[in-house]
Order: sequence, then C-alpha cells, then structure tokens
Amino acid sequence: MTKLAVIYYSSTGTVHAMATRLAEAGEKAGAEVRLRQVAELAPPEAIASNAAWSQHFDETKNEPKAAADDVVWADAVLFGTPTRYGNVASQLKQFLDTLGPQWSQGQLADKVYAGFTSTMTAHGGQESTLLALYNTIHHFGGLVAAPGYTDPLKFADGNPYGVSHVTGGSNDAPLTDVQLNALDHMAQRVVRLAGKLSA
Repeated sequence: MTKLAVIYYSSTGTVHAMATRLAEAGEKAGAEVRLRQVAELAPPEAIASNAAWSQHFDETKNEPKAAADDVVWADAVLFGTPTRYGNVASQLKQFLDTLGPQWSQGQLADKVYAGFTSTMTAHGGQESTLLALYNTIHHFGGLVAAPGYTDPLKFADGNPYGVSHVTGGSNDAPLTDVQLNALDHMAQRVVRLAGKLSA
C-alpha cells in the first residue's frame, strides 16, 4: 500500500480544508494516509488579534503534529501552506528546515511530492509560493509531481504548479467543486505515481 503524508500549515482554516480533502482522496485512491499539521510559531497575541485565526487554532490545537518521521515514512508527500508575501509560510518552512538530518542521509529522496496553497487575492503569489516550495524538494532529491494540465479539469482551476484557492477579501470564500476536483486529481496522481515508483 502506498503511503501518503499530507503535511500543512493553516492559520484560518482554508489550507486545513484542502489538506483534509487531499487525505480523503488519498485514502479513496488506496493509500495509507497521515494527515499532519506543523506546529504554530506565532505568538499568542498575534493569534488573538485575528478572530478566525484564534478560532482555527483552538479547533485544531490537538491535531497530530508533523514530525520528520512522517516524511521519511511516506512514499508521497503533499505540502500545504498559505502564501506569505509570495512565499512559503514560516511555520511550514521551519518544519522543512528541521529535516537536515534526514536530508543528509538521503531519506527524503526518491519520493513523489506536490504542493497546495491559498491566497486572499487572485494574483497573491500562488505560483511563486509553490515554486519556492519546490526549491526545497529539489534539494531533497524528490520528484516534483505537479499536476500540470494532465486532466481537463485543470483548465478550470488553472494552476499547473499544484492546487490553489482564492479566499477573497473577507478571507472566507469556501472551496468549490473546481478546487475539490483539482485536489482529488492531485492526490490520485501522486498516489498512482508513487505506487509505480515503489514497484
């Protein structure tokens, strides 16, 4: 059975919802799945300053946290992050930066990776965030399996680099069938490719 790790950071819940959907799709594709949230780094006063952030933090604070073993264990890894100035959020980046020992032993290489993200605005750095994320994967010696336009549904969501969502000015636009279908496709694809690689 292919092993899939979905590892993400989410402040107000959008990337969490995307990660949950990916985990469900991975299980439906026949994978054993670990859904893991990286640790929050922001100070309590920053979290408390945003009602949605504070609520999501309280709702998910007891969820399993990501560890290096989750990446080592997996055949495929999906990393999720909101965009921060067109880049990976510091919480996920900090987790990636702790993987030096595993990287130096080659334990992160030869796995299938892809990413997902969200922004408030339509041109808020989704593509640059995913490309920045993939710089790390290249250093791992991982295989980037961005979805490209491998299915007609990708012309609806329009992101060949991964899957992304625009939450809008109020930061609460829900995922639609366009994003859900794209998430399902990406999960199915990385599970299938990782299975072929393992075989």
